[in-house]
Amino acid sequence: MYAFSTCWNSQRHTDGRAMLEEIRDLGFSHVELSHGTRLSLVAGILDAVAAGVVQVATVHNFCPLPVGVDRSAPNLYEFTSPDAREREMALKHTLRTFEFAQRIGARLVVLHLGSQSLKDYGGKLETLLERGEKGTAGYLKLLDQAKTRREARKEPFMKSLRESLQRLVPEAAKLGLKLGFENREAVHELPLESDFSALLETYPAATACYWHDCGHAQIKENLGFIQHEPFLASLSSRLAGFHVHDVRFPATDHCPPGSGNIDFAALRPHVKPEHIKVFELSPKLPVEAVRKGVAYLQSVWGLE
Repeated sequence: MYAFSTCWNSQRHTDGRAMLEEIRDLGFSHVELSHGTRLSLVAGILDAVAAGVVQVATVHNFCPLPVGVDRSAPNLYEFTSPDAREREMALKHTLRTFEFAQRIGARLVVLHLGSQSLKDYGGKLETLLERGEKGTAGYLKLLDQAKTRREARKEPFMKSLRESLQRLVPEAAKLGLKLGFENREAVHELPLESDFSALLETYPAATACYWHDCGHAQIKENLGFIQHEPFLASLSSRLAGFHVHDVRFPATDHCPPGSGNIDFAALRPHVKPEHIKVFELSPKLPVEAVRKGVAYLQSVWGLE
């Protein structure tokens, strides 16, 4: 199944039905409601879904946005925050997302799982890459320091994450929802790539799944933390779907497939018809660029 994220057009619309009709007119029967879904769009979304304009395949936490928030804010509240009140707000609004997802017939909720306190290694590594200094002594020293320090500091934050998931996974199961644990692009975000398998194995496969963001994985490869295709392969048994977008080296993502440095053909063996494949493209892209990117990806991955 291919779907299209409303991250591309939610900020341009004041009516949820018109937003979804624009995506339908691109040729999509399924959508992902992004973490930029304002409360003011909900009535139109419900109307469009009831009328069969599109079907909602996935919802991205938090959706709809909390009262008073009018911009994409997936990390507004974090399960890993040292502040217990923030963690409770993260749980509260995630459970509201679950209820909304069930109401509109979505199958899966995509989650960002949190972060740890860490200085900005990612930005510094990007600067070195932009200067053409990959592989230099300075780059390798900084990369090793980032790997060592994020590993050493993670446990208190992972403990909070596990406690949150112990509450969320059973609630999702009651509602018949799957949870997609998304890989992230920032160096300080969690889980670390090496921890995904163990975290997923803690929870039932029927509910807890891996959600592969192609752009984020490519950024992590560009920075030096993983190799994209082997990382995807290692989690393919729990894979539920993809966010599809390309990356201009080293870290500009949400580009049209085929315009960056992701080798989509190398990922193709891990792509199955049952996976949900969501185009998550920049709102800056014109329709022509969107159509070109969609056509390219489907020529590589097939039409199912």
